[in-house]
Amino acid sequence: MEEKSAFETFELNLPPVILGFLKETSTWTYFLSILGFIGIGLMILGGLFFSLAMNLIPGGNPYAGLGVDMSYFGMFYVVIALFYFFPVLYLFNFSRKMKSALNSNNNDELTSAFSNLKSHYKFIGIFTIVIISLYVLIFVFAMIAGAM
Repeated sequence: MEEKSAFETFELNLPPVILGFLKETSTWTYFLSILGFIGIGLMILGGLFFSLAMNLIPGGNPYAGLGVDMSYFGMFYVVIALFYFFPVLYLFNFSRKMKSALNSNNNDELTSAFSNLKSHYKFIGIFTIVIISLYVLIFVFAMIAGAM
């Protein structure tokens, strides 16, 4: 008979206080992810509406002389919404899988839930680094342009 390792026989054995915290956290993350999906939908609708409206309004493009189409500004919101979709999806998956893990006492679901939470924070962290880097580059270029 083959003996199982401690990792294979590990059961979800957390104190009730921690289980309560995880259940409450999954409830709030579910709520926030639903709000995130609603916000993404509104951003997409707003961006598309702005793109269409600016092209239909006579004289609605003050930058026409520069060759800039105002519909690009609306499409910018659509692109931001698409980037925002992934961390919201990870948060939604975390909350669903955490509820499932707590209800069924399933370690695989718990692992999957925390994997989604890790992915959520990893995406937000990388996105934050990219945005801060862009701000630094814009600041440096503005300083160089101001010195000329």
